[in-house]
Amino acid sequence: MSVSFVIISILTLSAALAAATLRKLMHAALSFAVAFVGLAAFFFLLGAEFVGLVQVFVYIGAVAVLIVFTILLTRRDVEKDRGFNWSGVVVAIAVFGGLTWAIFKTQSLSVAAPEMQVLTVKHIGEVLMTGYVWPLLCVGLLLTAALIGALILVMEEKR
Repeated sequence: MSVSFVIISILTLSAALAAATLRKLMHAALSFAVAFVGLAAFFFLLGAEFVGLVQVFVYIGAVAVLIVFTILLTRRDVEKDRGFNWSGVVVAIAVFGGLTWAIFKTQSLSVAAPEMQVLTVKHIGEVLMTGYVWPLLCVGLLLTAALIGALILVMEEKR
């Protein structure tokens, strides 16, 4: 086991546990973003740079920032103390236990994986921009409409 794996594991697990148990909602959301950084670091460690970059751009750059902006736009009591979140601890322990059980129950594969062609970022980009361009544009349009709708819902009327 490498030292970097252990360091990334400790960082990711502590950030995820902090996201589930922190009292202040803003701190929990930022810890959630740190857990996403840890997951991206795992992908980089495994040599899956494209998936790691997608993790950084989509989850950290979009989802985590959207969560933080949602908290800032909708919550008036961001600094209000919520108390210790015991249900978050119970859910985190249950998920950890279920994943650990699944890992130990999974049988290892003795068959070697078939040889695959090298998949490059250029090839992925060509496929996305030729065969999947319309679904990609529709998802972008749908997300833009959802963001505009969310902004309209939380805007206050000025009198």
